[in-house]
Amino acid sequence: MRHIDHVISGHSGGPNGSGGGSGRSHKVWNPSTGEVQAEVPLGDADLLAKAVEVAKKVQPEWAATNPQRRARVMFEFKRLVEENKQALAELLSSEHGKVVDDAHGDVQRGLEVIEYACGIPQALKGEYTQGAGPGIDVYSMRQPLGIGAGITPFNFPAMIPMWMFGMAIAAGNAFILKPSERDPSVPVRLAELFVEAGAPEGLLQVVHGDKEMVDAIIDHQDIAAISFVGSSDIAQYIYSRGTANGKRVQAFGGAKNHGIVMPDADLDQVVNDLAGAAFGSAGERCMALPVVVPVGEDTADRLREKLIPAINALRVGVSTDKDAHYGPVVTPEHKQRIEQWIDTAEKEGAEVVIDGRGFSLQGHEDGFFVGPTLLDRVTTDMESYKEEIFGPVLQIVRAKDFEEAVRLPSEHQYGNGVAIFTRNGHAAREFAHRVNVGMVGINVPIPVPVSYHSFGGWKRSGFGDIDQYGQEGLRFWTKTKKVTQRWPDGGGDGSNAFVIPTMG
Repeated sequence: MRHIDHVISGHSGGPNGSGGGSGRSHKVWNPSTGEVQAEVPLGDADLLAKAVEVAKKVQPEWAATNPQRRARVMFEFKRLVEENKQALAELLSSEHGKVVDDAHGDVQRGLEVIEYACGIPQALKGEYTQGAGPGIDVYSMRQPLGIGAGITPFNFPAMIPMWMFGMAIAAGNAFILKPSERDPSVPVRLAELFVEAGAPEGLLQVVHGDKEMVDAIIDHQDIAAISFVGSSDIAQYIYSRGTANGKRVQAFGGAKNHGIVMPDADLDQVVNDLAGAAFGSAGERCMALPVVVPVGEDTADRLREKLIPAINALRVGVSTDKDAHYGPVVTPEHKQRIEQWIDTAEKEGAEVVIDGRGFSLQGHEDGFFVGPTLLDRVTTDMESYKEEIFGPVLQIVRAKDFEEAVRLPSEHQYGNGVAIFTRNGHAAREFAHRVNVGMVGINVPIPVPVSYHSFGGWKRSGFGDIDQYGQEGLRFWTKTKKVTQRWPDGGGDGSNAFVIPTMG
């Protein structure tokens, strides 16, 4: 069985030494086979303290390194990740369960933020005003916070860490990453590649742990900022406790993204989009599209008729199956939770059109597979509608008109993403303007913004005022210093003569 260690420089003889820990560990499964393939140690406050001490030593020199040289490290890191992309995707797939093609996408979307971070010299430039007053100039500069921390979820073990540490480190900070203990190997490998790229050891460190480690990060006085992605309850907890401790916090939570289907939509395209958006990566992503809202009974009936054969044609397979549309879910506990949500929906009165419970893959009966599931006649009072299922389950909520279709996502507790499918430009424009959700797709089922914009939801999907990556991410990981200056005339002796100082 593999042993996955912390990445802490300066302790236990090298960059992979644990330097301490709680003595507890966590199982890392192979979701395709149902076997335990590795174990990861769970760290504690003492271990975190060691990591912070290392970060405190290395960060000032890194911050003093000019942005162009920092960018060169980011460029080299990008090259190394691209060179190792296949191995990273296979490693990711083996622990998460998503098929290898999806794992490639996970790595690639993280790399796009690294590409943006390569432009840090341009992004860090401040502002300047000459003559703001008589002989007075005003300028600003962006400076790093010091030490940042990231707490990342299991569903994107490459992309989300790179979203966080790419921007933070390029801006001059040191970074401590606590990835999910469910699939920790790719974050460890990324940290190793970062050192290979020329970064100082200790600039990016990886610590593993559960709530004990999370609390240690929140409470450590030398960690200036925390970025988190996970469930909404934990996001709210981290935001509240972190800000109470004087930290800058961005905490992104759950989602229940809706796809509005107008009567004029191209239903064949909608069905094709939903097959990927609802079931890709087994639905284990915060930007999945698990709720489809056809407008009008006729639209709903036509959509359902087209969805049934498309969903039945989906191939569920092991993570290495090149023909599979999606693989297993991450743990046996998560499989059980998804099937319990289907049970709940049925008890609440939803119609189970396609039932994925009890799915078994021949030759891999112990794997954590859930078949694609379609639920119709779902209503807004059902708990299965209110909460995030995070699995390969698509719910149909029928809306009688456009106004109800706008209201449904706007009134939901989550406000991460939403999409509308229509040929009507006025309807799309009106919807995008009025809907109370942070990210909107127009005929785009998964509206994740590109790396030079920013990512973030509203309501219980996002706590904090600043989004991830792009210019917003740069704002989060830096503080702005404003300088107002005036240079008096004369040499200091009462005369008006201009004197150049000399050495001597």
